[in-house]
Amino acid sequence: MPRLALLFEVHLKSGLFLGFLPRKCSIFNLFLTCLILGFLSMLWLQLSCTGDVSKRGTQDEMSSQKSCPQVPRTVNEDPSWGPHRLALLVPFRERFEELMSFVPHMHQYLLQKKILHHIFIINQVDHYRFNRASLINVGFLESGNETDYIAMHDVDLLPLNLDLDYGFPEKGPFHVASPELHPLYHYKTYVGGILMLTKQHYEMCNGMSNRFWGWGREDDEFYRRIKGAGLQLFRPTGISTGYKTFRHIHDPAWRKRDQKRIAAQKQEQFKVDREGGLHSVKYRVESRSEVTISGAPCTVLNVLLECDLGDTPWCAFN
Repeated sequence: MPRLALLFEVHLKSGLFLGFLPRKCSIFNLFLTCLILGFLSMLWLQLSCTGDVSKRGTQDEMSSQKSCPQVPRTVNEDPSWGPHRLALLVPFRERFEELMSFVPHMHQYLLQKKILHHIFIINQVDHYRFNRASLINVGFLESGNETDYIAMHDVDLLPLNLDLDYGFPEKGPFHVASPELHPLYHYKTYVGGILMLTKQHYEMCNGMSNRFWGWGREDDEFYRRIKGAGLQLFRPTGISTGYKTFRHIHDPAWRKRDQKRIAAQKQEQFKVDREGGLHSVKYRVESRSEVTISGAPCTVLNVLLECDLGDTPWCAFN
């Protein structure tokens, strides 16, 4: 069962409907209960449908599963908005509540700005530590040919100011969540939170390093890749809302960051990975689902990353 559907099941088992009906039920109560159960069944069916399953690295081993009909994309887009389409890549793991706010917000925000877009949730479902950079590499490879630029986008950062530019970054990488606007990170070389690149420029950087397991540092390494590729970094200008430009919905008490530094990882975290990147990421897409959240469409990719324990033993929790 896909992770989103499982979370719904957990909510149901937590006692939401316990005590809902008295021992002696009226016909009205029974009818109301049937309606609620019918709605939840349809919701579970929508979230549990799986699409194609593919494996990167062994091109010969391609398989497919019987899939449910895809959810129609009810996007009020207009071709006159321009020739470019954005792939919004969201690295994700077990932050369900934030996702429920993020997808509808970003969909409506980008529609207001007349940005053609497709939201991809790259959900890490293996048992290794979280690897944001590898998930972005996977999202890039799986985003298809209908999009020609990407936004690496944190799920807990919501833009509030419509003056922010989400258009095609033709001149070079565009850091939307710049240090003078991000509510938490203010150092000059910061390129995390929200960063947009054309697909051509991302290829020139060889994507992101796959060696960063756990939280942090992959952004700093990518900044060096941008500079190494000879690209100029651009940031917003004329934004007057300062640190109120975004809403940061991360709860540090509930969602503690995995900041462990294990063995050689303490030294490795400051190095530039000159070999690995976009085309060396190893993974398998367990399932691909088209879902809607409060009417906003997105694609959920359940991804199993692979790790060479001899090369990066810090990918394991133990």
